[in-house]
Amino acid sequence: MKPLIFIDGEAGTTGLQIHSQLAGRNNIELLQLPNSERKNPLKRSQALNSCDIAILCLPDNAAIEAVSFIKNSNVRVLDASSAHRTSLGWTYGLPELVKDQAEQISKAKRISNPGCYPTGAIALIRPLTSAGILPRDYPVNVHATSGYSGSGKSLIDAYEDPNHPQPINTPYCSYGLDLHHKHVPEMKTQALLNYSPIFTPHYGKYRQGIVLHVPIHLRLLPNNVTVEKIYNCLSKYYENSEYIKVQTTDDIQNTKNLDPEHLNGTNQLNIYVFSNENEGQVLLTAVYDNLGKGASGAAIQNLNLMLAGQ
Repeated sequence: MKPLIFIDGEAGTTGLQIHSQLAGRNNIELLQLPNSERKNPLKRSQALNSCDIAILCLPDNAAIEAVSFIKNSNVRVLDASSAHRTSLGWTYGLPELVKDQAEQISKAKRISNPGCYPTGAIALIRPLTSAGILPRDYPVNVHATSGYSGSGKSLIDAYEDPNHPQPINTPYCSYGLDLHHKHVPEMKTQALLNYSPIFTPHYGKYRQGIVLHVPIHLRLLPNNVTVEKIYNCLSKYYENSEYIKVQTTDDIQNTKNLDPEHLNGTNQLNIYVFSNENEGQVLLTAVYDNLGKGASGAAIQNLNLMLAGQ
C-alpha cells in the first residue's frame, strides 16, 4: 500500500505549497478533509490517527494540539511550525546539519522542519562552531530580509488583495525590535552558540526570497583563522550537498549585488563568503527561497527521507 499522507493545515501558505508539490506524485496517497471539516477537532483527530505521516502546517499552539491528538504510535509527524524545534525527542529537520542528520530524519518518528530564517543562519554558523573556527561565545549578529510571504497569509492578503480593508504598500519594514523573535532559540541551539544572537529581521515589498547576512570580525577569532580557512571549512562541509552550494571564489568576487528572488521556486541555498581582508572583516551570506528551502521545499526534502526510511 502507498503511504498515506495527511497535511493538517493545508489551506495555509506552506500547506498549499506542499500540497501542490505532492498532488501529482504516484508513490503516496493524500488524505484530505472537506473544507467544512478542516477545523473540526474530531475529524482532524481521526485523520491524524489514520495516516502514516502527518505534516503539520499550523500555528504553534495548533501544532501542539495536533500532536496531542495522535494516539496511534505508528504515525510519524513532520511539524512545519516552530513549536518543537528545540524540543527533546524531536529530530531537527535540516538534513545538511551534520553528517548523519539525513539518516536520523529517515528513521525518526518526530521531525521538526527548520524555520525560514534559522535555515540560513544555521547553515552559515554551524560548520564554523563545530570546527572551532567561530568561538561558541562569539557575539553573533544575524541580519536578514525576506519577502512578505514569510509573515503568513494575513500579510500576503494585505499586500496582494486589491479589496483588502487595510492594504499595505510599505516598501520595507523592520520588525522584531524587542529582540525576542521566536526563531532566536532555534538559531542558538542548532548553531551551537553559548549566547543568543542578535537577530534583526526585515521584509520587503516582494513575495518571497531571503538574503541573510552574518558579519564576522577576524580579530575576535582565534589567531590562525583567515578568510581562506572560513571559506574552506564551509566548502568542505557542503561539498556533497545536493541543495546547499558554496559559491566559487571567482563567483563571489564577481558578485556586486544579490537578488533575494534569485532561487525562488527551488530548494537551493547559496552561500557566499565576502571579505575585506585589509579591515579583517568577513560577511557570510545565504540566499534562498523562504517558501522553498525555508519552508515547503525543506518539508518535501524531509518527507522524501522519511518515505525512504519507511
